[in-house]
Amino acid sequence: MSDQTDPAQDGQNASGAEADERALPRNRGEWSAMMERLTEEEGYFEPLGQRHFAFFHDDGPRLLVSFERLEDILSRPDRLPMAMDLARARGWSLLCLVSEGETWFRDKRVYGYVDRLVDEAFFDDFDQVIFLGLGTEGYAAAAFSVAAPGARVLAITPRATQDPEVAVWDRRSLKARALDFTSRFGYAPDMIEGAGRVHVIYDPGHSEDAMHASLFRGPHVRHLRCPHLRGRVAWALGQLQLWGPLIDAVAEDRLDRAEFGRIWRVRRNFGPYLRGLLGMLREKGATQREKWLCRGVISRLNAPTFRRRLTEILAEEAEAEASRALAADLPPAPATTQANGV
Repeated sequence: MSDQTDPAQDGQNASGAEADERALPRNRGEWSAMMERLTEEEGYFEPLGQRHFAFFHDDGPRLLVSFERLEDILSRPDRLPMAMDLARARGWSLLCLVSEGETWFRDKRVYGYVDRLVDEAFFDDFDQVIFLGLGTEGYAAAAFSVAAPGARVLAITPRATQDPEVAVWDRRSLKARALDFTSRFGYAPDMIEGAGRVHVIYDPGHSEDAMHASLFRGPHVRHLRCPHLRGRVAWALGQLQLWGPLIDAVAEDRLDRAEFGRIWRVRRNFGPYLRGLLGMLREKGATQREKWLCRGVISRLNAPTFRRRLTEILAEEAEAEASRALAADLPPAPATTQANGV
């Protein structure tokens, strides 16, 4: 069999890929139409006012409830919510609440929709319910989990509130301070009181995220730390393909610190984490630990940054040693006298 490919066939494949790309939605209207077609047989797609949508796909007795942003969904290759991959792979049902922009889901139409689910005992139809959200969507996952008592929560770098009376130290979303965080579903740490297990994953070195995480308290709350990522925790978990292992561990109620440590162990080969750790050691002046880290990394990875830094450290050590040796060989300095001759 020949290894050569037919250029005409390649052209047809490329044209087909381009056609598929053109067929995918590029804006809110096209995306809404696609979601309505997708839910014609199982589930529904429902606009909630001007900037929110509810998407439900009925597949199995476990329910994943996710909160996502339309801009993020439209940037994905399939234009579907990230949680759709997790739900499909496990035969779970999915309820995804979508916002257009950073709304924090602070909208009466959203509250009314959630109230309707509660009145209809929607969540009672499932054997298990898990709420999932990242960042400001992590805030929403925690806040709205109150609608399903006993549900488990996986919140990645969640915000507790943007009420300036509480989070005056967080200036990342100043426009959100105009929103009402004192009414219904407002303060996320209070809303998780009736939840089952709540998992809060964050970077302790990112001060704002760490302060928000500290506001989520209780014996049912597990704080799981991902340091040295400069706040890019959700991105790192996606790059390392850890969403599946994490959501499985939450479902099986085994996501404690030990299990998270096993899952997160893959960071040992993750460049952004390792470079963040190296930067932290350098800022602290922990040169010996820098050297150990560099040697460990270059022993198993092609890591030019670490090789260069190790070369710098060894050169600095050699220079310091030469200076000490030179000083030891010099004759004693002559005695000095004060200006008055004493």
